[in-house]
Amino acid sequence: MSENNEQKNDSGKKKKSFRNAAAMLLAVGGVWWFNNYTLKTTETSYSSPKATSHFRIAVVSDLHAHKYSISGKNIMRHIVRESPDAVFVLGDMYSRGSSQAEKDMAVEAVEDMVKAGYPTYVVSGEHDYDDDYLAAIENTGAKLMNYKCEYLEINGCKVQLMGIDNVYYSPTFDLHNEFQTDEDCFSILLAHIPNYRKFAEFGADLTLCADTHGGMVQLPFGLGPAIDPNTGQWFPELHCDSKEVYDKGWFEYRNGAMFITSGIGDSPYPVRFNNRPEVVIIDIRPEKVSESEKGGKNEN
Repeated sequence: MSENNEQKNDSGKKKKSFRNAAAMLLAVGGVWWFNNYTLKTTETSYSSPKATSHFRIAVVSDLHAHKYSISGKNIMRHIVRESPDAVFVLGDMYSRGSSQAEKDMAVEAVEDMVKAGYPTYVVSGEHDYDDDYLAAIENTGAKLMNYKCEYLEINGCKVQLMGIDNVYYSPTFDLHNEFQTDEDCFSILLAHIPNYRKFAEFGADLTLCADTHGGMVQLPFGLGPAIDPNTGQWFPELHCDSKEVYDKGWFEYRNGAMFITSGIGDSPYPVRFNNRPEVVIIDIRPEKVSESEKGGKNEN
């Protein structure tokens, strides 16, 4: 009799252990899925004396399209809900080695933006530079801005829009050799890969960048990325000034700022944590400042 009871107890313990393990796996899987495959809208704003009226832009990047990636339809839901005046796509919409079907997913995502009526401007990254893909992007009606400059009027504000497609920056890299900022316009530079010092020297009113994926894993309590996406250093904000860790968010320079989006997709592996995929909405607002207020701080 006691032997039967012991067997029942052992069986009950095994079942309980199995249920606990299954619950733990489900919880871990749910957290992983939430952090890697649920899209959020990040709303932020930037004020400048060069902006003569308020306008709203959407920033999309780093989809790295694949079978299980966040869909273009999902991205569009987030864009439509915010009614931006323009959409900027900052590159790496598919990965190097992607199939034609995956490249087509990237093109369709951009095409959806154009068909919805949003003026859409694109630069490429270090993955999505295929000539056929770039031609397909232009065929959607989007404007490919790789080393181009256009003058726009967005909601009454004169905008000088510039774009680059660098995947490498030489020590002598100088954007002044390609563009000159127009003091009569609010200037925006689109660049997939951040290069804070060179962009600060150039001094566009707003520089929009991507590529970093926000370091993929962000530590809790505002301690920054687990690894610096630019230098490869572990726990960089524990070793140096957070102003020097260009992972995601705002980094100001004299009379302007750089914003880095952490993007939408994953590359090479889906290991995001505390750093969900995002569509960024930036409200650009007019501001009058005195000379003593110019300059700036750097912030994550």
